Amino acid sequence: MAIKSLRILCDAVLPEETIRIWDGSGGRFVDGDGNIYRPAQFTEDALQSVEAAINGEAYTLALSLISVSQSAADSIWDYDETSSVQGSPFIVRILILDEFEQPDGDPIVVFTGEIDNLDVADEAGADGIKSIVNIEITNRFTLRTVTNGSVLSDVDQRARSAVLNPSAADDQFCKRVPLMRDQTIKWPNW
Repeated sequence: MAIKSLRILCDAVLPEETIRIWDGSGGRFVDGDGNIYRPAQFTEDALQSVEAAINGEAYTLALSLISVSQSAADSIWDYDETSSVQGSPFIVRILILDEFEQPDGDPIVVFTGEIDNLDVADEAGADGIKSIVNIEITNRFTLRTVTNGSVLSDVDQRARSAVLNPSAADDQFCKRVPLMRDQTIKWPNW
């Protein structure tokens, strides 16, 4: 049985270019379509955020890229200052690799969102100055909460559902859930 591995690929589709990175160290990675991904190291918290986003448990995704050179971080910051990256699409894919670390099929899209915020923080150490690039990505489920943290009302939920899926029938979820309180669960008697 061949041992397979996974690679996390991220595409940031900016106004003037697309930045492609993969989680890991080493050289550049070329996918099946010829796209070149640069290596980047995500923090452990970022990997947990990606996992939560993949599982549908998170409606925002916070990524932190560490060990970024100061010059690269400065160019990212300058780019954001000249043409804002807010609202740019951000796509996370998982790619299965074969035993030779070559793509085994097409990448699977596991999270799609828009860049909400980007900041760069510098950290001085014995090896010199290293920068951390923090990216916050939101997706359509961010609309489920309002600014005070409460969930949407029945009226808001139905309006949101009508916008997201106009061909569907009226959303009856909020009406049906309270009715379940009065139901009795009957287990099969074997």
